[in-house]
Amino acid sequence: MFKSACFFRIADEFVVPDLPALERVLQKARFVPCGPTQAESAGWVPPRGNKSKVLAELVGGQLVLKLRTEKRAVPASAVKSAVDERVERYKQETGNERVPAKVKKEFKEEVLLDLLPRAFSKRSDMLLWLDAGRRMLVVDAGSLAGADRIVSSLLAALLDVPGAGPGLDLQLVHTQSSPAASMSHWLSTREAPWRFTVDRDCELKSADEQKSVVRYARHMLDIDEVAQHIAAGKMPTQLAMTWNDRVSFVLTEAGQVRKLKMLDVVVKEAGDASGKDDEGFDTNVAILTGELSELIPDLLEALGGEAVPGTAPAAVQSEAEALAA
Repeated sequence: MFKSACFFRIADEFVVPDLPALERVLQKARFVPCGPTQAESAGWVPPRGNKSKVLAELVGGQLVLKLRTEKRAVPASAVKSAVDERVERYKQETGNERVPAKVKKEFKEEVLLDLLPRAFSKRSDMLLWLDAGRRMLVVDAGSLAGADRIVSSLLAALLDVPGAGPGLDLQLVHTQSSPAASMSHWLSTREAPWRFTVDRDCELKSADEQKSVVRYARHMLDIDEVAQHIAAGKMPTQLAMTWNDRVSFVLTEAGQVRKLKMLDVVVKEAGDASGKDDEGFDTNVAILTGELSELIPDLLEALGGEAVPGTAPAAVQSEAEALAA
């Protein structure tokens, strides 16, 4: 299910919406494919799959939603070429060498309307998990830009659900220590935080104008070379880790989690319930929410604990501070 995760804190005043009322609101914003001249479309789809019509799934007290987006991609080179042709025709017809910006803008709009119906469309789905008991919202996105769309869509839907107004404010989870500083410390000291292990993939980037990058793939990281790169000013931007021998993932400098994978021991404990869509969905939700409900607090603790909502996150520590932490 989830391949990535961004974490948001839900306000204490949040009231769990009435499920039938939420379903009615989501049905009004159900996904509709792009029209012939529409560049983008977004809407809710059944998390359980195409055989279901339910948009708000509640499994073991955990609310799961799925947002689908569709975009028609027109190559920029094709747009430029068509606009240039119209510009040249305009010059010949008017005798003017200078083409007003307003006219160029109109040409571009006309070209897009002409090309959009012939453009290929690309769809992407994004899952959302709302854990009201722990006041946590988890979005299947590896970046804040990706999470913004589904969070905005959720807030818009909740505003229309009677009684769900209080506590709609969502705060991105920040930690006392920056992820980059924490990863630097773990790599430099060769000591992973409690219940975690450092795996064999890492990216280090310098903060100077060169922006030089060093990547390790399937490589031991407890070596002097890695510590020397950090001492020279390179900071980790990505680090592969494993939690409790159960879940592997990649932690980013922004605190997001990517490449989430449940390890074999988790799958074996859950048993094989993937034969049917319904059974597979319920089992996958139970596995995901069960494991992440324990992983997330451990990860936040490893990063110095969660910062107080409403306050600025801790500044990125200097190299010396990171090593001394």
